Amino acid sequence: MARNSEAGPGGRGARDEAFKAFAVARTGHLYRTACLLTGGDTHLAEDLVQEALGRIYAQWHRTSWFTPRARIENPAGYAHTVLVRVFLSHRGRRSSTEQPVDEVPDGAAREGDTTLRLTLVDALGRLSPQDRAVLVLRYWEDRSVGETADILRSTSGAVRTRTVRALGRIRSLLGDSLGELAER
Repeated sequence: MARNSEAGPGGRGARDEAFKAFAVARTGHLYRTACLLTGGDTHLAEDLVQEALGRIYAQWHRTSWFTPRARIENPAGYAHTVLVRVFLSHRGRRSSTEQPVDEVPDGAAREGDTTLRLTLVDALGRLSPQDRAVLVLRYWEDRSVGETADILRSTSGAVRTRTVRALGRIRSLLGDSLGELAER
């Protein structure tokens, strides 16, 4: 006989299936975001996505219909918040000081200007983790200043300041090369 927590539409089996569907639907986008956060380190990006999905699964019961007070209203947004926090906590670990070698990423190039894409990812990789997180959240994820501040556990003013400074660093790293690459 099935236990009450596993039976019915809100049981563990149904929650597991719902999580699998969610993970399949969101993994690609989480991975692309993680690649930007890691400066193109595809292996670290995979690790971050896996750790983020593990943490999300541990909290997945909050999306159940029978727990409205603890419900996760936006699981996709929550997933990106967890990913960014996993990235930032990873950067603080001693083992995170390993540097990737200059090799071509494993995946095949996607459509678009590969040179421009690689140049931008390389420039992002040269920024501090906090600066990368701010730029990825604001411009890749299209998050508001308030949302970004919540995710980074910061103030809106600090996010605005960090955004301006990070954009200035990107511009100084790219110099005139960005305009030349964009014109091709």
